[in-house]
Amino acid sequence: MTTIGRRIPNIMGTQHPDNAAVPFFKHSQSPFISAYNEVKEAFNNFSVLDTDEYMWDWEGKHADAAVIDRLYSENYSYFKKNQLGRDKFLTFRLPNIWEEKGYSLMQAMATILSAEDFAKDLSFDQRPLFEAILPMAQSADQLIEIEDKFASLAHFKSKEFTSGSNNNDLLYMIPLFEGFETQLNAPKILKTYLSMYEKHFGQSLQYLRVFLAGSDSALSNGFMNSIIGNKLALTRLADFSDEINLPVFPIAGTGSTIFRGGLSPLWIKRYLQEFPGLKTATVQSAFRYDYPTNQVQAAIKELRVGLQESKPLSMSGEEQQILIDVAKKSAVYYHETLDQLIVDLQPVFDAFPKRRDRRQHVGILGYSRQVDGYKMPRAITFTGSLYSVGVPPEFIGFGRALMNLNAKELAIFVRHYPNLKHDFVHLAKYISQDALNTLIQGNPAWAEVRQDIQDMQKILQFEIGPSNENEEEHARLASDLVKISDATTRTLLIEKQALLRRFLG
Repeated sequence: MTTIGRRIPNIMGTQHPDNAAVPFFKHSQSPFISAYNEVKEAFNNFSVLDTDEYMWDWEGKHADAAVIDRLYSENYSYFKKNQLGRDKFLTFRLPNIWEEKGYSLMQAMATILSAEDFAKDLSFDQRPLFEAILPMAQSADQLIEIEDKFASLAHFKSKEFTSGSNNNDLLYMIPLFEGFETQLNAPKILKTYLSMYEKHFGQSLQYLRVFLAGSDSALSNGFMNSIIGNKLALTRLADFSDEINLPVFPIAGTGSTIFRGGLSPLWIKRYLQEFPGLKTATVQSAFRYDYPTNQVQAAIKELRVGLQESKPLSMSGEEQQILIDVAKKSAVYYHETLDQLIVDLQPVFDAFPKRRDRRQHVGILGYSRQVDGYKMPRAITFTGSLYSVGVPPEFIGFGRALMNLNAKELAIFVRHYPNLKHDFVHLAKYISQDALNTLIQGNPAWAEVRQDIQDMQKILQFEIGPSNENEEEHARLASDLVKISDATTRTLLIEKQALLRRFLG
């Protein structure tokens, strides 16, 4: 296997707005983090929490283009010792110009180039920004096109603005594969990309970093489909790495709630068990800000060691095909039910509190993820809204899918999801039967979710409902939430529930 001349980050802090509590670095009592405060946030994630990498998000949100100037100017001594691009890493998530208007793409690329100039002027020996994430990646052509645009801009800038001080014209892409089919086909897309890259740039890549979505895949096709997709992708990427003799370092985009991956400071061992072969994990806002800082620091250390030691799990072709069939069947149950519930959830989506300077998901600046023709909120809003009405979204379609597996399918699924019972025993504590009954009275389709819960209970043998005071309060608030119509009160209830469960969504 090829040796690479850099350190691969294990812990990536992100700007995902899923925190319930006020971040430790803020002096105000508001959990909202403005775009201007995100530079301070990034520095605190490096210096206090010791994350290896921080994602700077240009996709669908406002981003501070002065990020490198401010980090270096305000924290020079720290970055002199801990250089960006060598010891710590800032990685831009670019807008996908095939899904949203590319107004900020050139700005992001110009920031990468000017950051290189600034680092040279400070006599730093490393280019600070050299990788970028392409969300919703679908093909090798897209990756090459973004790299081409960067090279063209680098040449233009070097010629017209900084003659005699040429910029590096290579930007290394990290494809973010979101959907089930795209994750399954990741090796095929990457094989094409490697071939195109060599022909196009006249050189080979030393390694690949590949990003697997957890949140949006669950939103699109349900939790069972999403967790299977992630597991199959990790196995297939490991096989692909061996086949081409090139290191492949998978990244998973996962949040604190199980629906979005289940990575919280309390569940490091569980997470490592469920994502074998993973090399970089995203510690999102809830992970970092909804637990005591010393607990977060210890969890990050444990997670880093676990990821460095993590080995991929092999699966036979037969096992893979069975899991694919199970995932596809589960998605059918999820879609059939969700389509009938989405209108009921709209008022809760609308009342959901904000944590970041996001662009609207409509109009010329944004894009809208759709499921079965419905415009959907972001995954955090979707997840948190369902928890807030006392119906954890993990259950939707899962129970009926599990009940309809044959013995062989069930055995293979359970083998590859070792924490199945652990997870759903925990999730059942956030079911509010009173709130669910109210929802069913208004729309009988919610009874399908009750069926999912009952099916899961029969198979896994767990108690439904709260087990402590915080969970009891959460259930009471859910019961109130589904009965009120005032949007302001609804938002307050959602905020209270989020603090009780230690994540917004």
